[in-house]
Amino acid sequence: MKVKKNDTVLVITGKDAGKTGKVIFAAPADNKVKVDGVNVQKRSKKARSANETSAIVPQVGAIDASNVMVVCPKCDKATRVAYKIVDGKKVRVCKKCGAALDSAPEAKKAAKKAGEEKTAANYTAKKAADADAPKKRTKKTEKVEETAEKAE
Repeated sequence: MKVKKNDTVLVITGKDAGKTGKVIFAAPADNKVKVDGVNVQKRSKKARSANETSAIVPQVGAIDASNVMVVCPKCDKATRVAYKIVDGKKVRVCKKCGAALDSAPEAKKAAKKAGEEKTAANYTAKKAADADAPKKRTKKTEKVEETAEKAE
């Protein structure tokens, strides 16, 4: 699903077609999104105690993700979403202007999730640091050192 939480989207079909709003909930497993101010339904709330009163409460309903288009923050147009790999990370990109749709905090979160990449340079640097560190003295290492001294 190419729509994420906090994206600004335009509803393209249904009773609320033409409205824009912010995604407040995204369910990729169901391919559904909840958009602020779109598909508002009225639900009855019963009184649970003598002090409370019953009320009709407006509630945002879920709509299918295929019925919305992401609005690009740079060009302010509804656009399709493309993916590009930048610095080893998969980034969402506007098809119309090419601007990145993912905000900086999301990119940082993705980088943190990916962790540090294992490269040969990192591995050799770690090995060199381990070699410089003093070795732990155990009975086995003491025996090895004694036999080495006797052999000399």
